[in-house]
Amino acid sequence: MPISDRITPHLPNLRRYARALTGTQASGDAYVAATLEAILMDPAVFANVDDDRVRLFRLLSRMISSLPVSVSDSVSLRPGAGASVDLGAVPPRVRQALLLVTMESFPTTHAAEILETDEAEVRALLDTAFREIAAQAEIGIMIIEDEPLIAMDLADMVSDMGHRVTGIARTQAEAEKLWAETRPGLILADVKLADGSSGIDAVNSILARTDLPVIFITAYPEKLLTGERPEPAYLISKPFHPETVKVLINQALMTKQIHAVAA
Repeated sequence: MPISDRITPHLPNLRRYARALTGTQASGDAYVAATLEAILMDPAVFANVDDDRVRLFRLLSRMISSLPVSVSDSVSLRPGAGASVDLGAVPPRVRQALLLVTMESFPTTHAAEILETDEAEVRALLDTAFREIAAQAEIGIMIIEDEPLIAMDLADMVSDMGHRVTGIARTQAEAEKLWAETRPGLILADVKLADGSSGIDAVNSILARTDLPVIFITAYPEKLLTGERPEPAYLISKPFHPETVKVLINQALMTKQIHAVAA
C-alpha cells in the first residue's frame, strides 16, 4: 500500500493534536507539514512499521523536539463548569503526554513509544499534568460506591490529583441528595449499590437534571455493555489500575474542551 494511503486516514487527528499542542492552526499545521516533508524526503522512516498511527505521531514528536514549540496565550480549557485552564503553563513534554493519552486515547505504552521513553516517565508526566491542571481549576468529584475500601481508594486518587471529593454515596437516594447539595463537576459511579439500588438509575436521574461527565467503575460491565441502550463513554472494570482511573478522570473532564480548542 502506498505510504500516502497509510498516512491519510490519520491526518485529521494528527492536525488536531498539533493544533491543541501549539494553540494555533498555523503553528500546528506547520509541524504536520514538516513531518510529511521529512517522510517524503526519506520514505524509509515510514517503512516496515507495525502501527502507522503510532509511527506518524512519533515522527511528529521528533519534529517538535527538534524545533521550539510556540504555544499561543489563547490555549485554554474549561474542565467541567470550572475556570479555564492555561495549557501554556504546562511544559511542552508534559503537554504532549497529556494530549496523547487524554485527547488521542493512546495507551501509556504507545505514548511512551511516541515520546521515545518508558511508561514510568509517561506516568510521571501525566501526574505532573494532572496536578498542574487541578491547581488551576479544582473540580469537585462525587463518588457513588458502596464498598468502603474502594470508596476510600477512589477518594485518595481524586485528592492526589488535586481535586476535591464532594462526598461518597452508598445508595441511589444518597447519591441524588449528595448531588443536589454539592453539584460536583464529575461523578465516579458503581453499578450495584448497598441497598440493592442501582448506580445506573442514580446517574440517569441526575443526568435528567444536569449535564456532567460520569465514569462507571464496576465489576459488572455486562450490565452497561448490552447494546440495547446508549452505553457509557467511560467505563472501568474492577479490579482497576489507579492510573487508568486518573487518566479517565482527566479525559472525561477535558476531551470536549480540547476538541473545541483544536477545531
